Amino acid sequence: MSQPRSVISRLRGVWGSFWAVPAAFAAGSVLLAVVLTALELRLRLPLDSYLPSGPAGARSLLSSIITAMISFTALVFSITVVALQLASSQYTPRVLRTFLQDRVTQATLGTFVATFLFAMVVLAALPDESDARLPALSLAVSMGLVLGSTGMFLYYLHHMTALMRVSHMIAAIGAQTRRSIDRWAPRPADPDDAPNGPIVDVLVAPGTGSVTAVDVDQLARIARRHDCAVTVARIPGEFVVAGMPLLAVHAVGDAPPRPLDVSQAAQAVEIGVERIPGQDVGFGLRQLADIAERALSPGINDTTTAVRALQESHDLLRRLADRPDRPRIVRDDDGTVRVHLRRQTFAEHLDTSVTDVRRAAGEQPRVTNLVGDIVDDLLTVARAEHRPALRRHRTGTAQQRRDQAGVPSSGHD
Repeated sequence: MSQPRSVISRLRGVWGSFWAVPAAFAAGSVLLAVVLTALELRLRLPLDSYLPSGPAGARSLLSSIITAMISFTALVFSITVVALQLASSQYTPRVLRTFLQDRVTQATLGTFVATFLFAMVVLAALPDESDARLPALSLAVSMGLVLGSTGMFLYYLHHMTALMRVSHMIAAIGAQTRRSIDRWAPRPADPDDAPNGPIVDVLVAPGTGSVTAVDVDQLARIARRHDCAVTVARIPGEFVVAGMPLLAVHAVGDAPPRPLDVSQAAQAVEIGVERIPGQDVGFGLRQLADIAERALSPGINDTTTAVRALQESHDLLRRLADRPDRPRIVRDDDGTVRVHLRRQTFAEHLDTSVTDVRRAAGEQPRVTNLVGDIVDDLLTVARAEHRPALRRHRTGTAQQRRDQAGVPSSGHD
């Protein structure tokens, strides 16, 4: 059973896909070509000295544009595929979404496709008579699109070389995660209570995949309409299997709630094939940890990349260290809790960023020392409830340092 999705979610998913921008460029170019060729008889522009003489010259020019744009499009697509392969093998497959959502790549492909389609429509509209009036503006726009495509291609080459640098990729993941933290991470003012009514129903996951987003406002509207409260059992970033508990329905007051519409409630919890940034604050930390682990593997052995990924994780963890582990609560005006959504804890974020990387470091004291410095710095700014997890990691890092130095453990830290 597939996961039902709201119209807004579908539109957001379509616009975030790789093909949306090129398709919009293509549709716009065809529409523009049709409109211009239809209005050519009403337009009198002094462009004859810059345009080919006669339909034969115009036909040759447009044919050359079409052929060149097909070659350019194939070249850009090939470069993109090679970049995806390198990113998957060198960094982690989880960064492929960053490449596919890159607007420069999408705009470049869209510009080439738009130029090709525009020239093809104008070519089809050319008159056969040698003395017929040429579509001057359409030909001028075709040549303008060629110049624009050339500029886009040069910028695309520069952009791809920058995007493939590991520091640029790590910085892009960090910037994306900081936006998620600012929007979705808990704040000290957030409430910290849960529905206290008994559980009267449990809605199961309609499909298998990762929870990508939870629309708490929609769940709150459904809960008010059915006079109940809802607890979300699986948060963004967690994997669910079809049939697992997804939503718990609580009674509010003495009257039993009306049965929920399963399809409506399921629309508020999006389940996808992979984790995505946004409400899943820990996804960026997972990407950075994967990059560090891959860099520390024997086949790559790139300590500098691992250090850079840890440095970016340090910045993100510092932003999370002074935030409480509190759920997201939606209340009515009278204070009645309608939706309870727990969030990833600081300890979970810390484990994601440090545990596997510290184990993968092995005999790399540079990485181990950096992990220890990160934990020590976080202890200076972390809230009291986060410090036990930090002390646990500090103890493990200290032991690893002694093992690397060949010093026997004293039994205490």
